[in-house]
Amino acid sequence: MPDMLTPSKWVQSYADSLFGFAIARTGDRDIARDLVQETFLSALENRRTFRGESSERTWLFSILKNKIIDHYRRKGSERTVSVSGDAENADESYFFDEVGHWKSTLLPTDWGSAPEEARSSEFLETLQKCLSRLTAQCRGVFTLKYIDEMESDEICKELAISPSNYWVIIHRAKLLLRNCLEKNWLNA
Repeated sequence: MPDMLTPSKWVQSYADSLFGFAIARTGDRDIARDLVQETFLSALENRRTFRGESSERTWLFSILKNKIIDHYRRKGSERTVSVSGDAENADESYFFDEVGHWKSTLLPTDWGSAPEEARSSEFLETLQKCLSRLTAQCRGVFTLKYIDEMESDEICKELAISPSNYWVIIHRAKLLLRNCLEKNWLNA
């Protein structure tokens, strides 16, 4: 089946769509570019394993998805140290008081008609910027869950994290995204 592949046309035929897919999941043009390059190299090196059970395009996207998961797995194992007091680097005490209630200055805003606005390109651009401000691990878990629609247990397995760690990460990502969207979209 490898003779069904046309590696000489991959860049022309698939680079833009693979890049768009990667940047939507990483929020970083350089990382997305590297992941697409890694995808092409991996596909070229492993073209003999292509069984023809899917299209060439589907096969390349599958490789890219695995490269993205590997990227987040590597990033998730890196330890980061917070030196800032802002929401992007804060723990939950930034949002909640000592008994677990919202701090009055950070109460969630009523988003009103936000679901209709969420379709706009401006909102999606703001969401992408907010996603890029998350730590790599938070961005990865959130993206796999809500953009790629992976099941929670599958995300835990792929990223080698415990279910309790997963829920802490996803909760933190939601808090930080809400805060960022309120500052940069609703109140902009």
